[in-house]
Amino acid sequence: MTDAVQRLVEDLKAYGGDTALFPDEPMSRHTSFRIGGPAGVFLVPGSREALIRVLTAARERGVRTYILGNGSNVLFDDAGFDGAVISVSGMDRISVGPDGMVTAEAGASLSAVCKAARDAALSGLEFAYGIPGSVGGAVVMNAGAYGGEIKDALLSSEYLDPADMTVHAVPLAEHDYGYRSSIYRRTDRIVLSASFGLKPGSREDVAAAMSDFAARRVSKQPLEFPSAGSVFKRPEGHFVGQMVEESGLKGYRIGGAEVSEKHAGFIVNRGGATCRDVLALVEHIRETVRKNYGVELECEIIHVS
Repeated sequence: MTDAVQRLVEDLKAYGGDTALFPDEPMSRHTSFRIGGPAGVFLVPGSREALIRVLTAARERGVRTYILGNGSNVLFDDAGFDGAVISVSGMDRISVGPDGMVTAEAGASLSAVCKAARDAALSGLEFAYGIPGSVGGAVVMNAGAYGGEIKDALLSSEYLDPADMTVHAVPLAEHDYGYRSSIYRRTDRIVLSASFGLKPGSREDVAAAMSDFAARRVSKQPLEFPSAGSVFKRPEGHFVGQMVEESGLKGYRIGGAEVSEKHAGFIVNRGGATCRDVLALVEHIRETVRKNYGVELECEIIHVS
């Protein structure tokens, strides 16, 4: 922990409030890959007011920050992060309106939002059930599966502008959505909440669709091992898993990182994998596919160092 981080921790402890503090916290505990060295401090604010307070204090102390959702597509460096990792997991409230609108804070899990919609007999988010991410991350990445994307259900989102700590609302049209991209990927705005416009449906039908998508994931994806989901974005006209498998890379390992035997589009942590192992395996896959197919793969996983 640097001196600046230590002073930040002391400031926040003196203030009190609803922010949980974990100095020198291993990031392997907070990512789906189960990889990553310690953050100087891991902070979990319980409200947007607490988030603003934490960010303001970090800026005053000159401490670098990283905003973390569910950690499902993030790879932290083995050396960790010499600053404050701020998790929005404490901001996870979900509300259902009478007009079919479901509003969720950034730290709520997608699966929890899907369940809330199911319980209210609302349809439109079934595809997202089982995606291991938070609402904030899903809005940023335009998360999708089985033919659906977040943009298909989103009405609007709220964000915090860290430049002046002001809160703004943006309608769907201003998100500039594309495949796994949005305006949030190109700015430092921090998603605070999202509102989804859903349609009345049969609770039984919604539940059945969610169960079907969940069963497909279990049968096709290596959920028995830690991973960060699909490693690469899908190049136009190609399927990553097919190219990797045809290149003979299923089961290929570097250290504890392995190309999944179940789905070649995934890299799994077979035990003791390091960030260095994963990055080396990513590069080996990219070089092999480039050589065999002339296709340049773009990594979807965010490397934080």
